[in-house]
Amino acid sequence: MERHYPQSPRKTLFKKSSPAGKVMITVFWDSEEVIIVDTTPRRKTVNSDAFIRTLIELRKLFKRFHSRKNRTEILLQHDNARPHNNLTTRNTITKFGWTVLPQPHYSPDLGPSDFHLFGAPKDKVRGMKF
Repeated sequence: MERHYPQSPRKTLFKKSSPAGKVMITVFWDSEEVIIVDTTPRRKTVNSDAFIRTLIELRKLFKRFHSRKNRTEILLQHDNARPHNNLTTRNTITKFGWTVLPQPHYSPDLGPSDFHLFGAPKDKVRGMKF
């Protein structure tokens, strides 16, 4: 309970709005360019099936645009999130012949993708609406 006096100002009631929600963007690139930018729809989670679909799409795009390169020389570096470490995901990556690089030790000032993520991939998503 609150005490109210006649001269007290009335409370302002604010209208509640639904949160915009987060959008996950997954970016794959090689030494030359961005290969794929995958966005996860709002209020959807990335599970192993969704991650595998992204890897299959990555493989298709790599075949189409980099036909001269050896597809089995792909080095994949990702964190230890559940969709990445799932047995089905690991089997798919093995089936593709790709190599998963070990997760680097934690460093507060050196993120593995910080050096690349804010260059060309940023240009790729500029102007896109999510």
